[in-house]
Amino acid sequence: ASTIRDALEALQHLDYPDYEVIVVDDGSTDTTASIVQEYDVRLIRTPNQGLSAARNLGLKASTGAIVAYLDDDAYPDPHWLTYLAFTFMTTDHVAVGGPNLAPLGEGGVAQAVNHAPGNPIHVLLSDRVAEHIPGCNMAIRKEALQAIGGFDEQFQVAGDDVDVCWRLHQRGWTLGYHPAALVWHHRRPTVRGFWRQQRNYGKAEALLEMKWPEKYNQLGHLRWQGRVYNGDLAYFSAFRRWRIYYGRWGSNPFQSIRSPVPGITETLPLMPEWYLLIGALTLISGMGVLWSPLLWTLVLLASALGAVLIQALRSAARIHFCDDSAPRQAALRLLTAFLHLMQPLARLTGRLRLGLSPWRQLGTFSPVFPRLRRSERWSERWHTPEHWLTLLEKGLYAQRTILRQGGDFDRWDLEVRGGLFGAARLLMVIEEHGDGKQLVRLRSWPRLPALTQLLVAVFGSLAAAATVHLAWEVAALMGLVATLALLRGLRDCAVAQATMQRAFEAIDSTPAPRPPQHAAHQNGKRLETVAERRQAALPSAATS
Repeated sequence: ASTIRDALEALQHLDYPDYEVIVVDDGSTDTTASIVQEYDVRLIRTPNQGLSAARNLGLKASTGAIVAYLDDDAYPDPHWLTYLAFTFMTTDHVAVGGPNLAPLGEGGVAQAVNHAPGNPIHVLLSDRVAEHIPGCNMAIRKEALQAIGGFDEQFQVAGDDVDVCWRLHQRGWTLGYHPAALVWHHRRPTVRGFWRQQRNYGKAEALLEMKWPEKYNQLGHLRWQGRVYNGDLAYFSAFRRWRIYYGRWGSNPFQSIRSPVPGITETLPLMPEWYLLIGALTLISGMGVLWSPLLWTLVLLASALGAVLIQALRSAARIHFCDDSAPRQAALRLLTAFLHLMQPLARLTGRLRLGLSPWRQLGTFSPVFPRLRRSERWSERWHTPEHWLTLLEKGLYAQRTILRQGGDFDRWDLEVRGGLFGAARLLMVIEEHGDGKQLVRLRSWPRLPALTQLLVAVFGSLAAAATVHLAWEVAALMGLVATLALLRGLRDCAVAQATMQRAFEAIDSTPAPRPPQHAAHQNGKRLETVAERRQAALPSAATS
């Protein structure tokens, strides 16, 4: 009720010849419905079912060829629909979005929230092609949205727009972006509201990871193929600087200044998982009471805390608020820095509540003993090696695994993650037996990642050193951590191998063209499995 009047007023003055406004009241308990009834719009009232269900009701009730979604805390520019429709008319995009900006004159907390991380933002592959467009400014061709079944109603608060974008990509369709299709989006006016919003975003990320595990890495961090545009962040790097683009051999007619894409080391302090590292270092340094050499970890703890604090202060210091008072400016910058510190922690609590953690188990089957394993499968139908590996990839993705493909110089084809601490790799070869008959041979072996080996080595060394100094409590605890890390690594390897074996056994091959008569009797060399095979397996995948 506090913001929907702004949206309804702006919708009455859109500069567009033919449109309808549908308001879905999803079980509100304030005066929203009575405010909506003052305007010439269609009101649909339902018990509370969630955001996606409300969007689907609007879809069913709409009569136009394009469905444009707007949140109740956002209001459009008068030419909003014009620019959206123009993009649809001049491109083949099935969905189009635009920027969402905070209105001028917002309160102090809303201004600080506007410059904090975690606000709805677009992800662009180019200046006009998007990987993701937020739901507060999203227009979709109705036939395309109906073809994918609308919004997934398990996303009741957030994440619905990300899921829809990925499903549209999965069909081979593209998303567009027009910088003039603008909406003004109110930010959260309280710190408590911002915390709740970010925690709900964390829960949505956990739900998305359950449905799209291939979009996430082993830490549980979402990997975008495009670039997330958030100019308020000051990444943690003492050597980061702008670059002047001249073009190849000075061929660029107009020099431009470009900011390089941030690397993993620059974005680490912004990740929710960084707070898990801070917690672990706090526990280890606390054990310095029992064994003084562990107090040296206070240096690492101070460095981890300092990285977060410096990043937050640098980001806040570069912001100029619409207030001429120096004390007011300083207070808003301090509040913004605090929100920078709070946002990853809020998302972390939401993620952990629904099981999205770095130590989550990947794969869906009981483990087997991790060792070198060989499997064979006879086929009466001929398939290319790429086809077999594509079928295997699809089966592995169906079991919620994280895959990595071997490169041009690797002696393996696929790596399957059983978790953060262990994985398995496989190599496939095909024996040709004439008349289209094939023997598919698979070899897999466990692999402990460098992180697991490092944890075992570090904590094992600390346990040995504590034993020499007769610090038995510390030695026992460090030895326990090293043992648990090793056992978890072996378990993850075992899960990865079991998942791989079940996927290979469950391959449902389909008829393929017969091979040429001069096909070799045996393919003894390693298969060249490059990015094209991954694209054939999941043409919509955003990451490799």
